[in-house]
Amino acid sequence: MFNRVILIGNLTRKPELRMTGGGTPVATLTLAVNSRYTHGGESKEETLFMDCTVFGKQAETVEQYLGKGRSVLVEGRLQEQRWEREGVKHSKMVVIANNVRFLGGGKSQGDGGKSSVVNTDPIPYSGDEPF
Repeated sequence: MFNRVILIGNLTRKPELRMTGGGTPVATLTLAVNSRYTHGGESKEETLFMDCTVFGKQAETVEQYLGKGRSVLVEGRLQEQRWEREGVKHSKMVVIANNVRFLGGGKSQGDGGKSSVVNTDPIPYSGDEPF
């Protein structure tokens, strides 16, 4: 099986940091990803809003340096979250991130618009990618 996603988009708000019961930092962020396509000869644009979860030192770093509007690349895997509220079942897909890269452009709180990198290792190529 293969479960890998790479998204580039802009943060819709400043990441939120919390701690697990075991003391592991966890940051949540929402990414707005714009897509353009042509349907029936007409150009269309849509925006996908994707929730992402980041753990450990990387979670602390994104909370410290990123803010609303900042462009980032998120690499990770999709996970379905399910819950029930008032007898109604709900679910949504989230990205469990293992790499978050700060991309240039756009000012955000705390970074003055400077470009930074959370993880300087290149994105690994396993040879299993379908492209």
